[in-house]
Amino acid sequence: MNTIDWIVLVATLASIVLFGLYKSRATRDLQGYLLAGKSMRWYTVAFSIMATQASAITFASTPGQAYADGMRFVQYYFGLPIAMVIISITVLPLYRRLNVYTAYEYLEHRFDLKTRTLTSSLFMIQRGFGAGMTIYAPSLILSVMLGWDIGITSAVIGGAIVLYTTTGGVRAVSWTHLQQLSVVMIGMVVAFVTAIVLLPGDVSFVDALKVAGASGRMNIVDFSFDWTNRYNFWSGLIGGLFIALAYFGTDQSQVQRYLTGESLTQSRLGLMFNGLMKVPMQFFILLIGVMVFVFYQFTAPPVFFNPVELDKVRNGPQSAEFRVVEGEYARIHEEKASAARSFLAAEQQEDAAASDRAREMMADSERQAAEVRAHAHSIMRASDPSTDTNDTNYVFLTFVLQHLPVGLVGLMLACVFAASMSSGSGELSALATTTVIDIYHRHVKKGAGERRTLIVSRIAMAGWGAYGIFFAQFASRLGSLVEAVNILGSLFYGTMLGIFLIAFYVKRIGGTATFIAAFIGEAVVLWFFAMTEVSWLWYNVIGCAAVLASAALLQPVVSSRTHRSGVR
Repeated sequence: MNTIDWIVLVATLASIVLFGLYKSRATRDLQGYLLAGKSMRWYTVAFSIMATQASAITFASTPGQAYADGMRFVQYYFGLPIAMVIISITVLPLYRRLNVYTAYEYLEHRFDLKTRTLTSSLFMIQRGFGAGMTIYAPSLILSVMLGWDIGITSAVIGGAIVLYTTTGGVRAVSWTHLQQLSVVMIGMVVAFVTAIVLLPGDVSFVDALKVAGASGRMNIVDFSFDWTNRYNFWSGLIGGLFIALAYFGTDQSQVQRYLTGESLTQSRLGLMFNGLMKVPMQFFILLIGVMVFVFYQFTAPPVFFNPVELDKVRNGPQSAEFRVVEGEYARIHEEKASAARSFLAAEQQEDAAASDRAREMMADSERQAAEVRAHAHSIMRASDPSTDTNDTNYVFLTFVLQHLPVGLVGLMLACVFAASMSSGSGELSALATTTVIDIYHRHVKKGAGERRTLIVSRIAMAGWGAYGIFFAQFASRLGSLVEAVNILGSLFYGTMLGIFLIAFYVKRIGGTATFIAAFIGEAVVLWFFAMTEVSWLWYNVIGCAAVLASAALLQPVVSSRTHRSGVR
């Protein structure tokens, strides 16, 4: 990277950390530390919600997802606006009325301590892993840029997040979210414009959309119903609704964001703004990936997008064989670029037959390129069996580092780091809050004073930061990070949502039946994950339904045993 890029990157990140510390300098009490004193306006709540959800994974991996698979991932978010309305009307007023720090406090009011502890533990398990992946994404980028070991870069990034999060608490998190997401969106607009500007002079934005459509990348909506199809209208609307209800209604990393609102109205406005903006934002980020894909139809891409692994195989024992494969890949790219130009010429002349022939040529070149890439992967594994041959997460990074002008590279990397810091800090604050309120206060030190609790909260944040840094060492094996983080959440969210739905709406079912049903629901989800090809979006529906059905069947049995025990 150029010196100017380094200056832009360091200055941006330093300003974010210092700004967070400055805005939180008056934080002295527990409510101020964990809930920002419930003083946030709707726009701060909204940006904090969006920033916690939109991590570096979103901005580093989502364009790569679109490059490989097109726009269909956007369907995952179709149920989110409906979920925001439901939560604003039903869940949010309840949390505000009970004046809770965490969502799981309510479960003890409604059920019992064991159900509260189980649900908070499910949250901490999955969100702890999520924090690791959040730290891993920018650590990966820094390791590629500097050639450092991923362990070192994870410690650097994780340490920066822990610094201002443990010092300033949620007030620091909320204020830095506002700044971070602003920086991120400016950077993504710059990346989008740059991708279009870098296209050949005779290829317009409309032409780029046509090439993307002919290559199957404009697959925005799919109305076919297929349980094994990860992304279609129905899995996005139904499965997406369930995961959004679980994420925003039961996941403390999101609940904590809107509990900081200074009033019910401010919190509702923050949620509704997120519901309105999330789908367009994800559409735009995916479209950036599609534009990068079109750019690489006319500019030769590398046969593999991870530069570290590429250098290893080029300098390894299979280097000669690998360079032959690279030459073949370059030849196929020339054919593909020629077919794309023929397609655009036919479209301009409105020659349907020629357009179809060119489209078939593009598809055939794409198939040949995939075969050559598969051969390259086999050579890489022969050179180093530990090589990770999934390079989706490196596509956008490669484009940024190799093709963006000086200064913009630093800005784009600052965006990715800012996104990681925003999401990571939100996750750490939520994990610390749950640890202190749901575990420490209820199982370790019930009568702990506010000063002692505040100290434990800071220690918990630092501890979860260390845990995230540790887990980041293993995240490289999870493939596309934007999919991995959502799949991981879906293994738990259905169970958590089922517990809360019973708590909210099925008053005849008690804590013991719900507690047992949660284990059954989780077992069912894990079985579907391990033994079937059902799309992960449906895990949330399946887990929720399993908990509801199991609890309804168990309640009469539990009630009968309780009655007999009472008679004795």
